[in-house]
Amino acid sequence: MTDQSTGDIRINAAATPLGLFVYTLVYGGMTVLAGVLAFKQVQLYPTDLAVEAGIFAFLLLVVISSTIAQLYGEKLANRIVWWGFLPLLIAALLMQLVLNLPASPEMAGGRADDLAAFERVHATIWRVWAAGPAAYIVSLLLNVWIFSRLRGGSDNNSTLSLMMRGAIASALSQAIDSVIFITLAFYGQFPIGNLLIGQIIAKVVLSFILVPFLITGGVAFAKWLDGRRT
Repeated sequence: MTDQSTGDIRINAAATPLGLFVYTLVYGGMTVLAGVLAFKQVQLYPTDLAVEAGIFAFLLLVVISSTIAQLYGEKLANRIVWWGFLPLLIAALLMQLVLNLPASPEMAGGRADDLAAFERVHATIWRVWAAGPAAYIVSLLLNVWIFSRLRGGSDNNSTLSLMMRGAIASALSQAIDSVIFITLAFYGQFPIGNLLIGQIIAKVVLSFILVPFLITGGVAFAKWLDGRRT
């Protein structure tokens, strides 16, 4: 909307639900954080299953995309998944810039170990860099598609239905995510069978344990932000 007297563009803030605005901001942050956290493997107690820590941020991406599909529509959820490439791209470009800039004399000298650790963690090989976005786009679009298809043609908004749809969509999309990422990043470098199976089991277990409650809370929080009673 344009103010005819001044030529300024006025944005109607009420046109964007607050819940959608907040979740979009968080979504962009999680796309970047997932890649950073992925450099650490964590053990899932009390089992011996290990999983890369980026799964926790990625589960939030799953929950947010499903919440947006539930409340604001599948098409909008897919658009946000695609736009998630933007913070990924900006983060990757900034990281390359930082890696190629010379370190300060203080860090290169007295803190050489810190500099070496930073560069060793972030200067990933091109296969790992490419595998992340490929797995991201396929698994998140698949999550939205499965979540929406399970809803069917009826307006099924029961808490039980929401929890089950979220868990199933997350488990299936996370399994595909592991297959794509591990295959693209590591196939041919070492045997990936055990790693692949362990990652799939861990991610499916987390999807059924955490996602039902996260998505129920996520939908309720978005409705509260939007001022909805139901």
